[in-house]
Amino acid sequence: MVGAQCDNFKPMNDDLLSRSRAAVWHPCTQMKQLEAVPPLAVARGEGPWLIDTDGRRYLDAISSWWVNLFGHCNPRINAAITDQLTKIEHVMLAGATHAPVVELSERLAKLTGLGHAFYGSDGASATEIALKMSAHYWRNAGRPGKNGFVSLKNGYHGETVGALSVTDIPLFKATYAPLVRHTVQVPTPDARLAEPGETAEAYALRCADALEAHLAGHAATTAALILEPLVQGAAGMAMYHPVYLKRARELCDRHDVHLIADEIAMGFGRTGTLFACEQAGVKADFVCLSKGITGGYLPLSVVLTTDDVYAAFWDDATARGFLHSHSYTGNPLACRAALAVLDIFEHDNVIAANRVKAIEFTRVLDEVAAHPRVRHFRHQGMIWAFDVADATPGFSARLHLAALAQGVFIRPIGGTVYAMPPYVTAIDEMRALADALLVCLSDPAV
Repeated sequence: MVGAQCDNFKPMNDDLLSRSRAAVWHPCTQMKQLEAVPPLAVARGEGPWLIDTDGRRYLDAISSWWVNLFGHCNPRINAAITDQLTKIEHVMLAGATHAPVVELSERLAKLTGLGHAFYGSDGASATEIALKMSAHYWRNAGRPGKNGFVSLKNGYHGETVGALSVTDIPLFKATYAPLVRHTVQVPTPDARLAEPGETAEAYALRCADALEAHLAGHAATTAALILEPLVQGAAGMAMYHPVYLKRARELCDRHDVHLIADEIAMGFGRTGTLFACEQAGVKADFVCLSKGITGGYLPLSVVLTTDDVYAAFWDDATARGFLHSHSYTGNPLACRAALAVLDIFEHDNVIAANRVKAIEFTRVLDEVAAHPRVRHFRHQGMIWAFDVADATPGFSARLHLAALAQGVFIRPIGGTVYAMPPYVTAIDEMRALADALLVCLSDPAV
């Protein structure tokens, strides 16, 4: 019984765990809870598997916070980084340049239709860059009053102060409310919120009407709309119809407002296309990328934008330039990892292969979808999610521990369970995930 296995599940490397609790402040964690739910002591990785210090294997069902695309210790990415180590590990990008950052920028420009990549270190940094760049653009254009931002309800764009201003998750934002700038949130097109009998498309269009009403009255003070295209990750994998993106692009054009596509979590194939906006035939004014860009190897983020935005900063006056920087901007090792990722996409025809896998994996999860505790089972590309109808406080931690006892590393978001496995996951491994979820859901203690 999973409950008994869960109760008996004790990570064996107590020394490493006690040292971690004493010295490491873990992210997104109430540290006191680590006494009851200790972190997994990982020694190494192999493909979609995490291997703990006692040699036990766990399927990395959430790609280590959505970053791992092609498995742990991928030989091609390893080789690219190793080769780069023999050349240059880092050089500041202010006053210098190097081949990996130039090549990566050129390739991303071809893939997105946007040019002049600006680099940061993580997703929140990319959000900050895009927000600042949009507001600065309008200032340089002689319209400094256009400095407000609109985002979707329940959206998440990072936890630095600027990114929090457009994030709408109270757990992350409420404590820091005095520090963040006021922004406006418009209704989310999350299909779970549709009225009975209302289609996802009809609901998305109704939400777009609310966006239209807001922009009609506030365009003069609005710099940009920022959104996560197709899937709002931290909202519990909230999925919506692509027609919303199409309407958002039309409305932003009509009201002279930038569209910022936060593809940090959903880019690089997670939604079934290389970038989620492709499914609506939309090109944003800014695209924010991170997470999967290096295949889960090294911190890197990038913001790509239009030639029009870039031109607004081209001037003799230094103050009109975009004076933003990170010490590790455009790090050569990270850029080489990203180039290796793009090579794998190109040479292995990953997007087409994933479409076939997604159909097979969804069939494997049919029994999970039919479980009596499951509501709103949903799927987008290489993402699967469902809500647990009777989830009570502490459900996330209980399921996490129960899944570990079944050899699966998974972390629900509240009452939402989701799987976002590495693309190298095989059908038998997905069956093992489905079996583990069924055991956990059938345990009354979870």
